[in-house]
Amino acid sequence: MIMSDTPASTASSNGAEPRHHTEYRLRVTAGPAYDPSTHKIVPVNSPETLTFENDHIILSLAVRIRHFTGYPADSPVTSSYFEHALHKSDQYSISFSFVPKVDIPGSDLVFGNDFDRPLRDRLPPGVNQALKIVKWWIDPGLDGDVYADKPYLYGPALSSWNFLRIGDKVVKEDELKDKNAWKIPNATSFHETVVEEGADGSGEEVRKDDGIPADAAARKKHFLTQAHRDAFVFEAGRLYQADFGNPYLDFNDFSMKLPGFSLNVLKYIDAKTHELRYTLKNKATDEVYAVVLFTLLFGEELEKIEKEQGKANVDEDKDKDKDKDKDKGGASKDAGQVPSNDDDDVD
Repeated sequence: MIMSDTPASTASSNGAEPRHHTEYRLRVTAGPAYDPSTHKIVPVNSPETLTFENDHIILSLAVRIRHFTGYPADSPVTSSYFEHALHKSDQYSISFSFVPKVDIPGSDLVFGNDFDRPLRDRLPPGVNQALKIVKWWIDPGLDGDVYADKPYLYGPALSSWNFLRIGDKVVKEDELKDKNAWKIPNATSFHETVVEEGADGSGEEVRKDDGIPADAAARKKHFLTQAHRDAFVFEAGRLYQADFGNPYLDFNDFSMKLPGFSLNVLKYIDAKTHELRYTLKNKATDEVYAVVLFTLLFGEELEKIEKEQGKANVDEDKDKDKDKDKDKGGASKDAGQVPSNDDDDVD
């Protein structure tokens, strides 16, 4: 996990960097643009769906986080999503239900992380090895430059999303320019949906005609081929649903655990590096469709929010289990994951 930069006004009030994960709380916002003023608070794990639109897309969003400790303060600590057979090991999920207002070439739609300023001076040891592991183990289509002035790591949406479901045409062509958020099927209850690979209605013909494999892993491999992405179009007016998540980022103790590599993110957090941004965009036109922003609150900023909104929700059992690591500043061992300790390990 690499965190992005923000104004220095969010620094800890005493100038020292908090080290233990319980001194941080998470807030998730999302909107149709990079500008935070266009964002709304995401009701994580809650029975509520966030929906927004811009000139290019109508989109509903659901975010689930296992052991969520953050804001809104009344957010559930977890979600039934993680009880589903497909997600028992996942730590988080970003799910989209969207209708393009214009045709989007399959080769141009990308999803991933991007940043506004350089990260070169904050990159942890072993980051290059970690990226190799990610490309080999998680997303072979991932591409980017973490040393650039504006770092980015994008993957083709068609091969990066864990699950993709193609639906029916739901908005008529002559209505696409209107405000249509209410026309997304089940827009207000999308948070209850666990997106599974497949299709509905005429979407079944789309998958068949385009030769898209029915299996999620096979579909991802299929779209690693440029020609297959070039042949696909996200059609204006058609409903698409997608789900992205994994077991490797733990938003409770802010750690990344990959096979052969573990990283305690808190070592690299300061006033300028405490955000992680996921962006859905058109790489050819640079048009942004959706932005999901994970922000670690601490110090004066957290104190201010606690005064205004009260203490964030806390998974007390999880925090208690990890208190033993406070002196080390590390993360505890979770079953089935590579252990994280006080040093960043690369095998």
